[in-house]
Amino acid sequence: MTVLAFDVNETLLDLSPLDDLLGGADTRKRWFSQMLQIAFVGGLTGDYVDFPTAQRAALAMLGIDCADQLAEAARQLPLHPDVVPALDRLDGFTLVALTNSPLAVVTEQLEFNGVAPHFDAILSADTVRALKPRAEAYQHVGTTLGVPLSEVRLVAAHGWDIAGALSAGCRAAFLRRPGQELIPIGPQPDVVGDDLLQIAAALL
Repeated sequence: MTVLAFDVNETLLDLSPLDDLLGGADTRKRWFSQMLQIAFVGGLTGDYVDFPTAQRAALAMLGIDCADQLAEAARQLPLHPDVVPALDRLDGFTLVALTNSPLAVVTEQLEFNGVAPHFDAILSADTVRALKPRAEAYQHVGTTLGVPLSEVRLVAAHGWDIAGALSAGCRAAFLRRPGQELIPIGPQPDVVGDDLLQIAAALL
């Protein structure tokens, strides 16, 4: 059984509708990067920081006061246009959503977009209190589905996520969304595509 585990934020979901709330695309990207840094520091120091806490802290660091509005807007983010046709093509695989966002949030996001039924499981690294790229996050997929990580392939638009999955023993497919690049050192994925349809074609 081959399991395809899809990252959610930026891989499936388009975050650009948050631009107006955050004051533009550049600020949104700075906020997302700062939020990741806060969460990663928590993982490295052993002082766990969940995504909502990291999101609020990143807003505070940027001097932006819209935490409640942001949380509400995030629950209704749209999919990138290549997502549904790619999921349709990959329906012969076991499909999993794997995110650092809380389970209730990602479930609502996927249900809002009508794609929750495409997934055999919706998983959050928050459940195991170890956010990606920690190995425990990817192991959560194998444990939940009862498969070795060698049968799990992460599909993600972030180089750090790809690196974490490969280090944990998964395979990986990198989605080169605009502005995203692979880390040029260390193990590399065997599948790279400019959109999800290219990745689907490579996997079929």
